[in-house]
Amino acid sequence: MTRPELLVGVCGTATEVGKTWASARLAEHLVGGRRTVAARKPLQSFDPADDAATDAEVLAAATGEDPDHVCPEPGWYPVPMAPPMAAAALGRPCPTLAEVVAGITWPADGVDVGLVETVGGVRSPLAEDGDSRDLVRALGVDLVVLVADAGLGTIDAVRSGVDALAPLPVVVLLNRFDEADDLHRRNRDWLAQRDGLDVVTGVDGFAARLG
Repeated sequence: MTRPELLVGVCGTATEVGKTWASARLAEHLVGGRRTVAARKPLQSFDPADDAATDAEVLAAATGEDPDHVCPEPGWYPVPMAPPMAAAALGRPCPTLAEVVAGITWPADGVDVGLVETVGGVRSPLAEDGDSRDLVRALGVDLVVLVADAGLGTIDAVRSGVDALAPLPVVVLLNRFDEADDLHRRNRDWLAQRDGLDVVTGVDGFAARLG
């Protein structure tokens, strides 16, 4: 198996902060810049009554891959819970962290950037014996993008996420950032200036960190 030249973990401070949206936009940006990109979402849970595309389908559309390559079918859990809980509710086994890591494969001819999207927040259960933090650590990613909401409560959430991910290098992406919103600006400045974190407010800014 050929490891991507740059392996990026995509984590969130919570669920619904926009990890998949950010991953897909980043992939599109990189592909537009003539970089080869592959995305992986090792496990995904979803509401089958929701007509929206699954995370794997969204990522596949952005990278030009097959959804089953992004997330192999055994990792699809049609119950909106953390994967281990969804698996238990369905009466199905949930893989161990080692099995999840072993199941992540990349194109044989290699890619410039590999994106691995986790589930929920940094400490959200992902495997039978591990969480999102454990996955990016086990993979030895080169960089983590921590996707966070730009509004109220984000300073605590970002600090907690960055602390949990240490010593991995982290870029904080404040999603849905509005320059006209005073709180958004203050949150960005606090995290960047007082906490000394690498903070971006858009996918273009994060893509620039990748060179």
